[in-house]
Amino acid sequence: MNIFDIYLDKIKKILDTLSKKDEIVLPEKLDGINAEIPPAKFDCDISTNVAMVLSKANQKSPIDLGNIISKSLVESDNMIEKAEVVKPGFININLKPEFWSNFSKEILDNSKSFGKNSKEEKNNYLVEFVSANPTGPLHVGHCRGAILGDVISNVLLFNNHKVTKEYYVNDYGNQIINFTKSVYFRIREILFNEKFPIENEDLYPGDYLIDFAKNITTEQKDLNFENYEKISTQLTHLSVEQALKLIKKNLSSLGIEHDNFVSEKKLVENNEVQDVIKFLTENNFVYSGKIKAPEGEDNKNWIEREQLLFKSTDFGDDKDRALQKSDGSWTYFASDVAYHKNKLDRKYDCLINILGADHAGYIKRITSSVDALSKTNNKLICKVSQLVKLIKDNKPFKMSKRKGDYITVDDLISEVGKDATRFIMLNRSSDVELDFDFDNVIEKSKDNPLYYVQYAYARISSVFRHIGKDINSDLNVQNYDFKYSKEEIKILKKISEWPKCIDASCKKLEPHRIPSFLYELSSEFHSYWNLGKDNPEKRFINENKEISDDKLVFLKNISNLIKSGMSIVGVSTPEKM
Repeated sequence: MNIFDIYLDKIKKILDTLSKKDEIVLPEKLDGINAEIPPAKFDCDISTNVAMVLSKANQKSPIDLGNIISKSLVESDNMIEKAEVVKPGFININLKPEFWSNFSKEILDNSKSFGKNSKEEKNNYLVEFVSANPTGPLHVGHCRGAILGDVISNVLLFNNHKVTKEYYVNDYGNQIINFTKSVYFRIREILFNEKFPIENEDLYPGDYLIDFAKNITTEQKDLNFENYEKISTQLTHLSVEQALKLIKKNLSSLGIEHDNFVSEKKLVENNEVQDVIKFLTENNFVYSGKIKAPEGEDNKNWIEREQLLFKSTDFGDDKDRALQKSDGSWTYFASDVAYHKNKLDRKYDCLINILGADHAGYIKRITSSVDALSKTNNKLICKVSQLVKLIKDNKPFKMSKRKGDYITVDDLISEVGKDATRFIMLNRSSDVELDFDFDNVIEKSKDNPLYYVQYAYARISSVFRHIGKDINSDLNVQNYDFKYSKEEIKILKKISEWPKCIDASCKKLEPHRIPSFLYELSSEFHSYWNLGKDNPEKRFINENKEISDDKLVFLKNISNLIKSGMSIVGVSTPEKM
């Protein structure tokens, strides 16, 4: 039940009626008219800009036109207490207390669908996220993007879209060669007591490679590790397999499961790179040419040479992009173009990529390639997950993947738990940097948003326990003729904003709006709860250890929404804290 959509429809019907009576003039399209959440300074429930939008077409001031429309609004709807026109022409609508009683019943009866947009066209999305190189465990740098991708998927699913969650495995190229050699040297260290060549900066020195090496030697007793060249292909497969097992375990500890894992190596082996180059060539998007030195590069050391280039500048990129290296092998970009052709061939309505901050500069070239491949603009949407700054004991906590002394996802979860990791990583917009303070996320106070939301749910659960009811069971209420107080209506008004929160989170792919909303709702609930400390009338349970139906339904609706929202975020709602 989206009250803002309901009243927007009512406004449009009133406009149609007024138009037929020749009281107002309507343009061909009613674009730009809205019914929105009013600013905090206005004491009303819904605000609409309709008078300002239609003012020019009617050659009337927004105030005069607003008076005509507001009068019809009040006359046509017995749930409107008043409709007032305020400068510069907004119509502010106040609803009667009875409306909120009906609203409370409506959302209780439709608790599973409350918030979902039934009018929105349903699409089939492919969300690709994490896609870290399979060379070791996931670290905190991957964590924020992983949670962002997972919760974007969750909110799309909640709104009844189809979603496939995918991980692109970069198991081809020099980093995999160096990774395999690193595992090989760890195996030699175990079997032949040879010292790991730590001075070789191309190798991965992390201790996790020792575990990979032990697993491989235990599982592959017949494999001869005397000669690297003879076993390199098989060892590469085994090493990547070990890394993926660990990555999947890391993801599982975050509560994340992907539907698909797509191998870059298989794309190359299946000639999908050659096929996409052929497609682009036939459509005149590829040519042989030279690229100038990148900005900041020493021009004296830059060698211009003929390369196979994609016409990225045709789509607004600052330069064309190389598809082939000097040794004839494909660039990472070429493989990525082939991967996106593979995605497009699977007929998704929309592709979403979650990228780390270090890949922000990559967006234009890959969206350009998708535009060329699909002949459709905006088929691919890229969301950037900005950096996370770790803080412990009021000091920055550094990490370095190459040196092997970085903080893994498992380290983080063992320190603060899955719930805190997911909620706090999502608590700010993904396009701004995030401070993750280890001390704050385990604090039991209002300053810890996760605790404050979970505590609201636990408080409501305690009320249900005291009256011998299960918070997860349906209520059996016969009479909904409630008389809610102004404090309770304030909270119900906040609940009414939930569908708009979901709609914005879905359309803008901004799931941080959900924990922010839950925190605001919980804050209002805690404020109301605290009124009962001094005023017995505000307490949920009376002197007879009973609770009135209006308060029972009120609490149930709050708990349902918190549970629904926390489920989208992927966080638990404990009944005791």
